[in-house]
Order: sequence, then C-alpha cells, then structure tokens
Amino acid sequence: MSTATLPASNKSWVQKLPIISHLKMSSGLQRGMLVSGLILTSLFLSTAIFAPLIAPFGFAQSGDANGDFPRQAAPGGEFIWGTTSGGYDVFSRTVFGAQTAIFVIIAAVVMSLFLGVLLGLVSGYLGGWFDRIMVVLADAIYAFPSLLLAIVMSIVISQGQSTVFGGVMAAAISITVVFIPQYFRVVRAEVMRLKAEPFVESAQVIGASPWRVMITHLLRNATRTLPLIFTLNATEALLTLAGLGFLGFGIEPTSASEWGYDLNRAMSDATSGIWWTGLFPGLAIVITVLGMTLVGESMNDLNDPRLRRFSRKKAKRITQAGAGA
Repeated sequence: MSTATLPASNKSWVQKLPIISHLKMSSGLQRGMLVSGLILTSLFLSTAIFAPLIAPFGFAQSGDANGDFPRQAAPGGEFIWGTTSGGYDVFSRTVFGAQTAIFVIIAAVVMSLFLGVLLGLVSGYLGGWFDRIMVVLADAIYAFPSLLLAIVMSIVISQGQSTVFGGVMAAAISITVVFIPQYFRVVRAEVMRLKAEPFVESAQVIGASPWRVMITHLLRNATRTLPLIFTLNATEALLTLAGLGFLGFGIEPTSASEWGYDLNRAMSDATSGIWWTGLFPGLAIVITVLGMTLVGESMNDLNDPRLRRFSRKKAKRITQAGAGA
C-alpha cells in the first residue's frame, strides 16, 4: 500500500511535520502556491545564512585597496546593482539585509510564541478570575498599533541611537506585545475544549498536578495551528522593522544593513532618476513577504477541509482505499 493511502497513525513523524504533510495534501493551484512560497522563503533563508559568502563587499564597506567606491554608480561591472549615495554596494547591502530581517523575525516570534502559549495554557486550564483578566488584557492590547509601539520602544531602548540591538529589539518587543494575544487566544480556546476530554479527566483522577496535565497532555494537542500563525506573524515582524527604518527609526548603515533604512535614503535618489538604490531593497521586502504569505495562506487553506482541493487521481486513490477497507 502506498504512503498516500496509509492512515495518519501509521505515518512516520517526518510525514506528520507541518510542511511535509501539507505538501502531500495539496494539489493543483494550492500546491503551486505552497511550492512557490517555499522556494521564495528558502531563497530568503539561504541568503541570510550565506550572506558573507554571497556578498562581494561588507554591508558598510565604501572602499577597497583601489580607493573609495563611486557614489550612485549605475549597475554594471564591479557593482552589479550599483552603489548608493554613501558609496555602499547595493547588492551587498541587500544581501546582508536578509540577516537583519531574520534576526528580528526570530526574536519577535519566539518571544511572542513562548509568552502567548504559556499564558494561554494557564488561562484556559485554570479559568476563573485569572482567565477573565487575561481576556480583557488581550482585547485591550489589540488597540495598540504595532508600528507606533515600535517607534516608542525604539526611543526607549536605544535612546535615539539607531543601533543593531535597538532597532531589532524595538521591532521584536513591539511585535511580541501585539501578537501575544493571537497565540493566547488560539491556545486558550483549544485548552478549554480539550480539558473536558476523557484523557485529561483521567490524568486528573490519578492525581496528576495541573502543570503536568498542561505540559504533558494539553500542550501538544493545543499547538497544532501555531505554524500557520508563525508564518503570518513573521511577515508582520519584517514589515514593522522595514517601517521603522523607512521612518528614520531604523538601524544606521554602519551598524547593520536594513532594507527599510535603504529605502528611506533612496527617496531623494528617485527624483534624480537613480532607481537602483531603492528598487532592489524594495524587491527584497516584497519577495520575502510574498513567500512567507503564500506559505501561510496555503497552510490555512489545507487545514480547512472546506477549502482543501484534491486532484482527481488523489481523490480516486482515497475512494479506492476506503472501498478496500
């Protein structure tokens, strides 16, 4: 019997991983969207990991042994994407910008995941006054615009100095605060549903502590939809960092490369017909956000049986497997 017809319980843990399982379920346009998103996201991750090997120059390098780099040089020759008004290589800064982007995504999403899941577990399981307070706080946090909060945090953390730590942590903390309610609500709803299940009641009867019940029995079953929220929040973290840089609250070019800051500096170039200083950082943002959005939306469709589409061959195999059983 092929793996396509194996029941879920007989599949290996690799086949149950979010991306692998969604690829096996997808077909047609849904598979095309998922594969395209994975390719674009893999390109972003590979660029961030191998940036020192890909970029011909440093992100803040404006000269070499032959002298200073030309300012606002057109693409071609040694500088394939041209240079900026500060004499930086556009290609190198765009490549190194992927590293800064992935730093803020990891910091923001990991912090919001940890706090949101923890609070959702405790609130959903214990209920009572603690649950009511957390729900009210979660609703109140939705009123805070993430970009405005990021600007405030940038000023508080970095004291007006645009450093790598200040820029990344400002975006990360703002995203953490704003997105904790999303993870909190998802986990809380699942915990409230699962705590009435027989396996949870059995654990309580034999004397398992509340923490043991939450960690051992509820955590794994209440976090199945989190990979989808992760992909969507990752794009928001990237856009928040780019928004900070574009508004002038980002990272100085000598500290790290950041796409939003480069777009801000390229605004004056555009009026002079110098298009390359803003085109490539802008495309990097669009491609990265598009890739992660395609992955997230495809996973969302495939998690919903009403939106999931099967190819004729796959539907035929499933029908035959059901008839054979």
